[in-house]
Amino acid sequence: MIEISDNAAAQINEMLSSLDWQNVFLRVGVVDGGCSGLSYDLRPDDTKTEDDLTFEEKGVPVIMDAKSAEFLVGLKIDYKVQGMTGGFTMDNPNVRASCGCGASFRTATYRGNVNKC
Repeated sequence: MIEISDNAAAQINEMLSSLDWQNVFLRVGVVDGGCSGLSYDLRPDDTKTEDDLTFEEKGVPVIMDAKSAEFLVGLKIDYKVQGMTGGFTMDNPNVRASCGCGASFRTATYRGNVNKC
């Protein structure tokens, strides 16, 4: 489904373990937004629904809403350090266009209104 690099897995597991939640997952998804149509939703979550897909990648417990899955198949999440800062990067083979700053994207199958949050 998705791939998480060793560097990203280490960062994510450190982040999740620092939370005082009984069950904690990495929620990966997309939401409508940005100038290209979709934005990534990557955050800790302690609640999963019956519509969520669940799996583990490199020790990271992941949940993903079923509506986001078609836009994220093959996604590669990495963590890169540049200078004194670091951050997560997303390499998504489904992206056909993205905005200039890279915060949002569009796929060939995107027709708007993926998730109304």
